[in-house]
Amino acid sequence: MDIAYIPSPSTGVIHLGPIPLRGYAFCIIIGVFVAVWLGNKRWIARGGKPGTVADIAVWAVPFGLVGGRLYHVITDYQLYFGEGRNWVDAFKIWEGGLGIWGAIALGAVGAWIGCRLRGIPLPAWADALAPGIALAQACGRWGNWFNQELYGRATDLPWAVEISAGPNRDAGTYHPTFLYESLWCVGVAFLVIWADRRFKLGHGRAFALYVAAYCVGRGWIEYMRVDEAHHILGVRLNVWTSIVVFVLAVVYFVLSAKLRPGREEVVEPDASGGGGGKDAKDAKDGKAAVEAKDNGKDKAEDKAAVEAADAGPKDSAPALAQGAVKADLRKPGVDAAAPEADKS
Repeated sequence: MDIAYIPSPSTGVIHLGPIPLRGYAFCIIIGVFVAVWLGNKRWIARGGKPGTVADIAVWAVPFGLVGGRLYHVITDYQLYFGEGRNWVDAFKIWEGGLGIWGAIALGAVGAWIGCRLRGIPLPAWADALAPGIALAQACGRWGNWFNQELYGRATDLPWAVEISAGPNRDAGTYHPTFLYESLWCVGVAFLVIWADRRFKLGHGRAFALYVAAYCVGRGWIEYMRVDEAHHILGVRLNVWTSIVVFVLAVVYFVLSAKLRPGREEVVEPDASGGGGGKDAKDAKDGKAAVEAKDNGKDKAEDKAAVEAADAGPKDSAPALAQGAVKADLRKPGVDAAAPEADKS
C-alpha cells in the first residue's frame, strides 16, 4: 500500500547556466539574510543605528562558518581522515557538515571583535540577534533536505521523508528530523520575541533564553537521529553537548538577572542623533514630560511672586528706599554723618 511521504530532491544542485547553485549553501545564505534583517529591526527598536547589525555580521558570519565546520570535522574526523578518506573533503563545506555549537562559539568571537570596533556591548547585540539566529537555523536545516542527510529512524508516518539509496544510506522513509528541528527553531524565535517584549530582557538574557530553548529541542531530536556519531556512555555526543550548554545558559540567565536586572538604557552611544527606536523614544518623551513639568512649576512660582508684589502695602516704596539708604551706608567710603548734615 502506498503511503504519504515528503519527497527528497533528486539533486542538491540547481544550475543557473554555467553557475551551480547548491541547495545547502542557498539555505544558509537565506538564513543569514533573515537573521540580519530581523536583528537590524530589533536593534533599531532598542535605540541602535541602522546598519550596525550588518556591520558586525561581516565579522560574525565568516567566523561562524569556520567554527561550524571545525566542530563538524573534529567531532566526525573519521569521515575525512579515516582509511580510504580524502582529507581535502574537509574543505567542501557545500557538501554539508556545520556544527551549530562551533558556529555560535567562534561566531561570538567574530561578533566580539566587531562590537569592540564599534564600541557597543556584545550582550545587547546578541539579544537583538537571538531570534534571527533561530530563524536562520530553521532555514539552514532545509539544506539537509537537499543533501538527504540528518534523518531519523524508519517510519511510515504521513510526514516521513523519502530517502533514496546512496553512500552510507538505505532507501526508505524516515523521520524528517531536519523538519522537526526547523519547526522547533521557529518556535524558539517566537518564544524569545514574546519573552523579550513581556519581560524586557537585557544584558544577554534574550540570547541565553534562545540557547537554552534550542538545547531542549536539539536534545530530543538528536536522540532520534540514526546517522553515524560518537557516543559517551551510550549517549550521542551532541546530546551531552546540549545538556552542558543548556545548564550554562540557564546559570547565565539567573545570575545576570540578579547582578544586572533590567535592560540597557543605551546600546549604541553615538546613536542619539539617529532617531533611535521605541525604547529611546519612550525615554525621550519621559524626559520631555519632566522638563515641561519643571517649566510649568517655575512659571507658576514667578506668577505668584508678581501677584504678591502687586498685593503688597502701598507704603512699600518708602520702605524700599529706606532699605537702600541703609545699604549704601554700609558700603566702604560712605560717610555715616552725611545724612545728619543734611538735616541741619
